[in-house]
Amino acid sequence: EDEILLQAVKKYNVVAATGMQRRSWPNVIKAVQEIREGIIGKVYFGKAWYANNRPSIGTGNITAVPDWLDWELWQGPAPRVISYKDNYLHYNWHWFYNWGTGEAGNNGVHFLDILRWGMDLTYPTHVDSSGGRYVYRDDWQFPDTQIVNLEFGGNKLITWEGRSCNGRNIEDSSAGCAFYGESGALVIGGGNAYKVYDLKNKLVKELTSEMSFKAGDITNPTQQLDSFHFSNFLDGIRKGTPLNTDIKEGCISTTLAHLGNIAQRTKTSLEINPSNAHIIDNREADKLWSREYQKGWEMKL
Repeated sequence: EDEILLQAVKKYNVVAATGMQRRSWPNVIKAVQEIREGIIGKVYFGKAWYANNRPSIGTGNITAVPDWLDWELWQGPAPRVISYKDNYLHYNWHWFYNWGTGEAGNNGVHFLDILRWGMDLTYPTHVDSSGGRYVYRDDWQFPDTQIVNLEFGGNKLITWEGRSCNGRNIEDSSAGCAFYGESGALVIGGGNAYKVYDLKNKLVKELTSEMSFKAGDITNPTQQLDSFHFSNFLDGIRKGTPLNTDIKEGCISTTLAHLGNIAQRTKTSLEINPSNAHIIDNREADKLWSREYQKGWEMKL
């Protein structure tokens, strides 16, 4: 789908952004600038994480579609589910293969994007994933616990750790990412702040912000911080201001999450063409490169 979206943006000459909103947050921008300037030396490893205490979604009961819901429209391009269950809405669609992308595509992608941005990376050369639905036995299909490893050319590695049902923090934050370099580390929590450490774990710099991130808030976790991203998008339309996260950058980062999920679902290690992210010599994985569409909803330009 991202390949078609990029073609559409070019064809219709429109401004198109993606929701990697941290690229518009002032202190995150500053952190990436400092990484690029060498504050922790050459960066070779990045770790991203997300932790929450999501409850079980249970085993859904088949019920009548609520009268306020346009069930046909809601399902969009996904193949039709014959029966409606009472545990699909509002948020739980994330955990079903038919509609969602699991925690990796839900929250992981935001922090994978920061790592890719800071480390100046595009597509990986190798991807593997481990995990499963460990905590509950219910209708949730994606892993609640997942480790994704993405290897890149130039001896660089990114990992993502997702724990949907155990909210123990990493680096004092429920979500975030850390860059590890030859002379230190830089940590960005979920919000608009960062810390820099030397190789002896001494805190050498800290930039704070009163604007916070709350992983447990499923409706507005980033509070007023998102206004920076909205403003950038509107300025791109009105003034031609360069977008902080244009459609191409968003598509690349989203692909990292998809590749992790493909590796997880096929239980295989993926060899990747770093020029276009296509999977090499893996027929089972290739079946998940695109999705099955409901008739009449196929992606085409």
